[in-house]
Amino acid sequence: MDSSVEENEEEQNIFCNIIAAFKCYRKTALESVNRREAYVNSLPKNHQEMLTKYRELLQKLRCCIEANDNVIKHIVQDADCLFYNDSDNLFQSSNLKPLTMPKVRPQDIQKVTLKQIFRDWSIEGQSERNQCYKPIIDEITTVFSPLKCNVEDIKILVPGAGLGRLVYEIACRGYYCEGNEFSLFMLIASNFVLNRCIVENQCTFYPWVHQYVNNLCRNNQIKSVTFPDVSPTKFPPKGTMNMVAGDFLQVYKDLNYWDCIATCFFIDCANNIIEFVELIYSILKPGGIWINLGPLLYHFSDIIHENSIEPTYEDIMIIVISCGFKILKNRADVPSKYAQNPTSMHQSEYNSIYLVCEKPDSVPIEMKK
Repeated sequence: MDSSVEENEEEQNIFCNIIAAFKCYRKTALESVNRREAYVNSLPKNHQEMLTKYRELLQKLRCCIEANDNVIKHIVQDADCLFYNDSDNLFQSSNLKPLTMPKVRPQDIQKVTLKQIFRDWSIEGQSERNQCYKPIIDEITTVFSPLKCNVEDIKILVPGAGLGRLVYEIACRGYYCEGNEFSLFMLIASNFVLNRCIVENQCTFYPWVHQYVNNLCRNNQIKSVTFPDVSPTKFPPKGTMNMVAGDFLQVYKDLNYWDCIATCFFIDCANNIIEFVELIYSILKPGGIWINLGPLLYHFSDIIHENSIEPTYEDIMIIVISCGFKILKNRADVPSKYAQNPTSMHQSEYNSIYLVCEKPDSVPIEMKK
């Protein structure tokens, strides 16, 4: 069989597996509730009496899960347009590199997609967006000020675009902005928000229904959230907005093309972060700007059978300079949260790196050798 045919079949199989994982959400989530109720039923009667309100909560959780599942059904109902490249949406397909796609688990929908919707497309997620997206947007509008250039001619790339809110916000300011995303979970959800949500607060869901720990009160776990807080179809951006599916290292090959690359919670998603920095440098135009905000979590660090290097912040500075960048701004104390439940007793916050680098207009003589 031709290798391209084999690769296409493997990509399609992975796509089908992810759709199946979405469809398993209800079953998996309800099983978790049922286990807890079965345990309550096994306790002594006097203990069960003390847990009457807890038992009522479990029933409410079932209702919340049903509501989430209804949203998920809408999210996946036309997801095949991503694979078959429906010309009606914002997405383009590319090589999804199926051999490196992580194993799909229904829990990922609970832990990743629902919380990401909260972060990117709800009113309640605005504080996180102010922490993480606003510094990047402010930098772009300062460096590429509408007073100094035609913003529609400025090409900005956002690798690891997630559900596309940062891309949307940049494009709303008139720039050409392209988002790149590898995760099909993210791509399927972002396709729904960007192309199918025609009014604000169209959907109601329960992002914290699966958080059974660190809850001060029962209502915290069953708090509803609506999305999107703004409809990209009702209020399309002034600039051009595009989303490309695929592996960042495989998709982007055009040298000296982008005016700006903005990475937010992205560079530590690499097995080898140096490859990311080198590629960012090569595809930026001379004089182009790279803006980065995020921690150094290193997603592959503890995954069995995955190779990973985990350079320190000090090492990152050596890498960035060695790749040829001129550092314009450099901080490692920017407070930033990621999909954090604001009502939880446990609060987690990064002191993120904020880095602004320039690709020099001319290459120093010593780097040409």
